[in-house]
Amino acid sequence: MLYVGLDDISYGLEAVPVRCEEGVEPPDFKYTPENVVGPGADLDPAEVMFTGCSCQSTPCSAITCQCLRHSNNYEHRCLQMDEAAGTTSMPIFECNVMCSCGEFCPNRVVQRGLQTHLLLFQTERKGLGVRSLEPIAKGQFVCEYAGEVLGLHEARRRVKHQQPSDPNYLIAVREHLHSGQVMETFIDPANIGNIGRFLNHSCHPNLVMVPVRIDSMVPRLALFAAQDIQAGEELCYDYSGRFQNFSGSVKLQEESVKDRVPQKPCHCGTKSCSGSLPYEADLYHRTSEEESDPGVA
Repeated sequence: MLYVGLDDISYGLEAVPVRCEEGVEPPDFKYTPENVVGPGADLDPAEVMFTGCSCQSTPCSAITCQCLRHSNNYEHRCLQMDEAAGTTSMPIFECNVMCSCGEFCPNRVVQRGLQTHLLLFQTERKGLGVRSLEPIAKGQFVCEYAGEVLGLHEARRRVKHQQPSDPNYLIAVREHLHSGQVMETFIDPANIGNIGRFLNHSCHPNLVMVPVRIDSMVPRLALFAAQDIQAGEELCYDYSGRFQNFSGSVKLQEESVKDRVPQKPCHCGTKSCSGSLPYEADLYHRTSEEESDPGVA
């Protein structure tokens, strides 16, 4: 039986309360259900950057809706997954505040926010973790990984000042565009974040992270169920971004570099466990140009 302590660690900011197991004291941080602009960010995630669709008389579909650029993103509000790859290989754009379609549009899922009842609990070896209080179907949206959107210099500054014992919440997303360009996004929920900051790593997880764009070009890092999940099961994702990401379009965190940064042990307990947690190796390196830049702390 799961005993609920605190009623809602989101303080009413989520569509459903985020519970906390009795006896568990969450750390001090500011809760936000969505990304917020942080130091050095090139784009404000709150800025509306897309024109929106004109669908009114017919439901939004890939045939008529300009937001659905490749195919329908969802079926019955669950992510359309490529069965061969295990996840979607196409960029996802949801309908936004500028669209003519209504709130019940089938292409509005992540923007509806948290809909699943989750519980923050104390794990045996991994610190705090998150489990679901209800069954979750494969492809169902679970939660975001939300926090401060940072610029590269600020992301590197924060990593540099971390102690080996400090948890590293900062995540780097690199999206490789057809033009050959690489779009980088750095999100840190350490001080300002949501329930996603408590999700633990697993080398064989039950969640998959997918960038989803709604109003802004800043992606929202949406976590979907990679399989059917039972009530009471711990929710985990792969910090490296490799799980079910065979297209190479998204790269979340680099493999560890053993001779440069001490590795933290992985306690996921799966048969495929690598033994150590992945992290963003590039943030520990600098080019000679960056080293000489006085603006880089």
